[in-house]
Amino acid sequence: MAEKFDSLEEHLEKFVENIRQLGIIVSDFQPSSQTGLNQKLNFMVTGLQDIDKCRQQLHDITVPLEVFEYIDQGRNPQLYTKECLERALAKNEQVKGKIDTMKKFKSLLIQELTKVFPEDMAKYKAIRGEDPP
Repeated sequence: MAEKFDSLEEHLEKFVENIRQLGIIVSDFQPSSQTGLNQKLNFMVTGLQDIDKCRQQLHDITVPLEVFEYIDQGRNPQLYTKECLERALAKNEQVKGKIDTMKKFKSLLIQELTKVFPEDMAKYKAIRGEDPP
């Protein structure tokens, strides 16, 4: 899978370099540079075709839109992954806390119900397969 990305990255780097060179030619255009301009335009077309071929290899890859927003803001897209992991860990801790609280509540509820309704709770525990205290 990594070689697919490496291939795409290589084609994109070549394409960006061709665009940079094309910009230089266009910014100081002379009639004598028409051949070089045509050549760079042909390289751009070929580069887009190469990128399109890579697209076909990576059709099953999805990128969250937030990653593109990070890039548009000039931020490192790896920060998106880091922040997602941090949010997931925080949410995990929050849910774990709720689960622990519910377990404690259940235990206290069963204790109190056993005091008030000992026979019914014995039946409940028997049905649940729990040993009566």
